[in-house]
Amino acid sequence: MPAQGPDDQPPAGEPLPALASRLGYLLKHAQLRLAGLTASAMAPFGITGRECAVLIAVDSQAPLSQQEVARRLGVDRTTMVVLIDELENKGLVQRRRDPDDRRKNVVALTEAGRATVRKATRAGDEAEQRFLCPLSGDEASRLKDALAAIAFPPPGEPGSDQD
Repeated sequence: MPAQGPDDQPPAGEPLPALASRLGYLLKHAQLRLAGLTASAMAPFGITGRECAVLIAVDSQAPLSQQEVARRLGVDRTTMVVLIDELENKGLVQRRRDPDDRRKNVVALTEAGRATVRKATRAGDEAEQRFLCPLSGDEASRLKDALAAIAFPPPGEPGSDQD
């Protein structure tokens, strides 16, 4: 993980008034806060939030190839190879030849990977709850819905990559 610079730290105190309503500034610092909470939650399991996402993707589907996991998570193939290598070195996943297509590797959780993903998912959920605790349950739900609408607009809708 690259070293954090001064721009990668949450602001101390209140933001400058000129920045307080800037969407990019708010999203960046909200993400930094969530990333910090998530990193602390994942540390006891020896994984990062990104590695936890890979474990969740591998756990929640029929056996997937590395390429399919990368596509589902929006990660380039080279980065996915590194992530899978790290998880394999930690004994959390294993690669196997796809019985239907020997040119592909499928990725599966090991027993340790299944136990880790269960515990880490709970810890991640708790970190998310701490992150969202300034909001009511309804506000937190609306925030997630709004972010999902912005991050994943339907094809052909204004703001989508295909409009």
